[in-house]
Amino acid sequence: MMKKLLMASAALAMLGTAVPAAADQQAKNGAAMTDAGLQTVLSHNRRADDKARDVYRHPAQTLAFFGVKPGQTVVEYGPGGGWYTRVLAPYLAASGQYVAINADSSDSSFPDRAREARTKGWPESFPATAAKWTGVDAGKILAFESDEMPDEMKGKVDRILIFRSLHGMLNGSRADSELRALRDMLADDGMVGIVQHRAKKDASYAMSNGSKGYLKQGSVVALFELNGFELVSQSEINANPADMSDYPGGVWTLPPVLSSGDTDKAKYEAIGESDRMTLLFKKRP
Repeated sequence: MMKKLLMASAALAMLGTAVPAAADQQAKNGAAMTDAGLQTVLSHNRRADDKARDVYRHPAQTLAFFGVKPGQTVVEYGPGGGWYTRVLAPYLAASGQYVAINADSSDSSFPDRAREARTKGWPESFPATAAKWTGVDAGKILAFESDEMPDEMKGKVDRILIFRSLHGMLNGSRADSELRALRDMLADDGMVGIVQHRAKKDASYAMSNGSKGYLKQGSVVALFELNGFELVSQSEINANPADMSDYPGGVWTLPPVLSSGDTDKAKYEAIGESDRMTLLFKKRP
């Protein structure tokens, strides 16, 4: 599959560099800043530790660009430690629906039974965990593996958001199956928002195949095209030109992980978090 993506990305090079000016400018102007509900969520003291990342992740502008609104059903794929969960779940709680999705674990192997139990029990345990993070009642938070979404919810999702985890899909050889499952969840006018660490256009295969966390923008567009999606718009909201994306230790060399410890810590902190593409897709008929 990666070979097909690399071939297709060359043909999509022009597409990968064009930025629809109107949509990008709207997002850069902070359209979501007028949303009092979102601002209340972003300023809440439960995000005291998260706010330091706002300067790199631009949550208000990013969600505005993706068209996330109260009343929608929104899926967050791979919520991990919950940085965006602590924004989305309370923002949607009153009139919408927050849904967390993790990858299908049925074909996964595990180092021990404890890890297997935690992974396979995640759909049951996550709502309570997210409730502690967000103050939202656990009964209003749904969680499923991608192959277990109830039939009555399929075709009803307004937005699916994938933050910095596409490389994990590729590294786990499950990108095609996961994207097809996600496509089935979307309403006819639903869309998928992507934020992903971005490799340079001329990056080597080793630096852009996902193993270092970085992917070429053209390859991401090609991957979605192969799985029944069409690029709608893109933005430079989450760009960081200071990121050279060529670190032997991968994207984790940069904040917030700082995998090199104290070695060149000041240098990497000055660079900040990774350069990121921000893409919006719709599903093709």
